[in-house]
Amino acid sequence: MHEPTDEEGLAALVRDARDSESPLAIQGGNTRAGFGRSVDGTPLTTRALTGITLYEPGALTLVARAGTPLSEIESAVAAEGQMLPFEAPLWARMLGNEPAAESTIGGVVATNASGPRRILAGACRDSLIGVRFVDGSGRVLKNGGRVMKNVTGYDLVKLMCGSHGTLGVLTEVSLKLLPAPQKTVTLSIHGLDDVRAVRAMSAALGSPFNVSGATHSPQGARGDAMTCLRLEGLSASVDYRAAELANTLAEFGALELDEDAASVQETWRSARDVKVMAASEGSDVWRVSTKPSDGPAVAAKFGNSRTFYDWGGGLVWLAVESGTDVRRELSGVASGHATLFRASDETREALGVFEPEVAPLAKISEDLRHEFDPAGVLNRARMASARTVAAA
Repeated sequence: MHEPTDEEGLAALVRDARDSESPLAIQGGNTRAGFGRSVDGTPLTTRALTGITLYEPGALTLVARAGTPLSEIESAVAAEGQMLPFEAPLWARMLGNEPAAESTIGGVVATNASGPRRILAGACRDSLIGVRFVDGSGRVLKNGGRVMKNVTGYDLVKLMCGSHGTLGVLTEVSLKLLPAPQKTVTLSIHGLDDVRAVRAMSAALGSPFNVSGATHSPQGARGDAMTCLRLEGLSASVDYRAAELANTLAEFGALELDEDAASVQETWRSARDVKVMAASEGSDVWRVSTKPSDGPAVAAKFGNSRTFYDWGGGLVWLAVESGTDVRRELSGVASGHATLFRASDETREALGVFEPEVAPLAKISEDLRHEFDPAGVLNRARMASARTVAAA
């Protein structure tokens, strides 16, 4: 296990790995172990690269080293009445990695981990304004900064976010923040079938009331289907919007209003971390991104499988029988793409984790990896599809 304490030491380790052609398995807190294809190589963790190096509450910007625990950052910004816009999920429990080290901000950025608020505030990559990283040749590269601005050449900020450590090892990230809401409430509707639930969520998201969360669980906490909508902001604004949204959605039934802070927080933490999937031990977990109108057809294809809808129905989580090829089953049923989120090593190797890329896009991806990691030492094959591996 390599655990460098500074950027120079990290760069030296990567250069040694390049020269000896010794692959490295990049880790942050390792809370997402099991997501992505298995990686052979010496573990290299960024956990010792910690600390918030710059925080300017007045400018709503923060710079932190990649190994900084996510909880440390959330606590620091909460003390100033601010928050990370993208509501980073904690997947350790769902992936079976508890107890585990804490999630790091570098791991969040590397996987573009984004929660229910993405529908309003955007994904992690939309809040990322700067990165420092060590590429596969051991070079220290920097892109972006503390303010939003145009750049020429590669937009490395966007490239690094969601690259799963295949282009470089993050050492520092710069993020923009948002003011924390004064009040948050949940409006819920019980008993809707999947089709009507998606219609209700679409109507809510299409309204002018700034809904920041829209989820549906066919197996809710009370045993019946439950559709949840979140409103956030200044207290008077939230109260007004809640009343107006209830009127807008009257055709779908009575809406229950939950204003209890602890209860509301638990509802959306559960949605953020997809805790319903953690209860499905022994099942494979897939995440299907599709048109909201196609979501019910996705769920219907798998009968009584455990299902959870997020992002207004545009994201469908499925717990299915181990070894099920969800991509093949959904061919011709729905548009979009499916990611194998939790499964055995054998299933991930056989089916591939990420949606296979069309040839032109696959060529671009391969060229980018070769540009930043010519020796192929960083998280080798982490994002490769089964088709790519078979062709290699």
